[in-house]
Amino acid sequence: MRGVLEVLIGVVTQPAILLGIIACLGLLLQKKKFNEVVTGSVKTFLGFLVLTGGSGIISDALIPFSEMIEHSFQVQGVVPSNEAIAAIALAEYGSLAALIMVVGMAVNILLSRFTRFKYIFLTGQIMLFIALITTIVMVGAGFEFNIWTVLLGGIFAGTMQTVTPAIQQKYMVQVMGTDDVAMGHSGGIGYALSGFLGGKLGNKEKSTEQIKMPDKLTFMKDTNVAIAVVMAIIYIAIALIAGPTFVETLSDGTNYIIFALEQAGTFAAGVYIVLAGVRLILGEIVPAFKGISDKLVPDAKPALDCPVTFPFAPNALLIGFLCSFGAGLISMLVMIAAGTTIIVPGIVPHFHCGGTAGIFGNATGGRKGCIIGATLYGIFTSFLPLISLPFLGNISSASSTFSDLDLLVQAIGLGAVGDYGIPMIVTAILGFFVIVLLFSTVLNRREKAKAV
Repeated sequence: MRGVLEVLIGVVTQPAILLGIIACLGLLLQKKKFNEVVTGSVKTFLGFLVLTGGSGIISDALIPFSEMIEHSFQVQGVVPSNEAIAAIALAEYGSLAALIMVVGMAVNILLSRFTRFKYIFLTGQIMLFIALITTIVMVGAGFEFNIWTVLLGGIFAGTMQTVTPAIQQKYMVQVMGTDDVAMGHSGGIGYALSGFLGGKLGNKEKSTEQIKMPDKLTFMKDTNVAIAVVMAIIYIAIALIAGPTFVETLSDGTNYIIFALEQAGTFAAGVYIVLAGVRLILGEIVPAFKGISDKLVPDAKPALDCPVTFPFAPNALLIGFLCSFGAGLISMLVMIAAGTTIIVPGIVPHFHCGGTAGIFGNATGGRKGCIIGATLYGIFTSFLPLISLPFLGNISSASSTFSDLDLLVQAIGLGAVGDYGIPMIVTAILGFFVIVLLFSTVLNRREKAKAV
């Protein structure tokens, strides 16, 4: 039994394998030919590996950049990074978090089957982060490792994985141009806010993608070239501020300007690989998912990682990143002046989440929406980690913390309730679950009444 459980946990914690299995299941349910099942499953599996490989290249290129930032501004603080803090937390909370994640997946599927919120969350690493932060807060509130903690934590995690795609779907449709795919990422609250504010304050007719370059800069129309050039300027500027002596300690003696150019190019190459992986996944998982939708969860939509939006507004991605990162730098200076714990801007979350917030803001409010949404995201992802630290128990003293808005809201909200004891946190989790059920019922009745 233990061996089976370990295999199950191994599968659900490896998103490439999980997506490959889901694609295979969907194709089998459609009674596709053997060669089509193999092709679709393998392409989905490879597509996610390509995507994560590109993300790894991006992250590796951003590590020296973060170190140059810390040195340039002479700060030592907490760097928001889901991957870094997860590696620390898993050593203490890994088994309980894995079980909560498995139950969370089951709850997500059940809610998708029996409510109007038909979104199957498929981003494996985000499922793990949601389960992990749920575990940390619950243990901090006094819960022990037992079946009731696993079930209660799974109910909360699964409900989060159902609700967060739902609150942003109407904006996701405007980004993607289709209702076939949902967003399954831990910045969803911020993306929804960006889409909402963009629609209220901006003009989507003035899109970032309409920005025209002077003839001498037409090479910037190529997304890959534009990212490489802009990042080269940023890297070189920070390298100049940090100085050759420090940078060359990072580069093993390579000239600091050459090193900056190499890292900028590596970053751009990582983005190119991510986009290639996205194309592979979308080309296979959406048709394959139709089989699951038709047989198991009618009309279900796959909720996928944020890079699925990158090809649809590359200018907004870049502008959103710059606005979010700029807001992070200003927020860091405010913290230095205020004498608080310093949250050093994490380049990866500002690129992935701030850039995605820019894409959502642009979809509903054009350039103004992109700038407003991404800037606000940058502010939130700077100050909310500071507020969340008291709720992270034994890992609150680590040099890293969680970075994405949904995770931070989850930690602060659940943690604040947990301060009042176990009965309150049980009530809050079950209440959250019941509210989702009731809300679904009310909306369904309204639709039926309108149809009469």
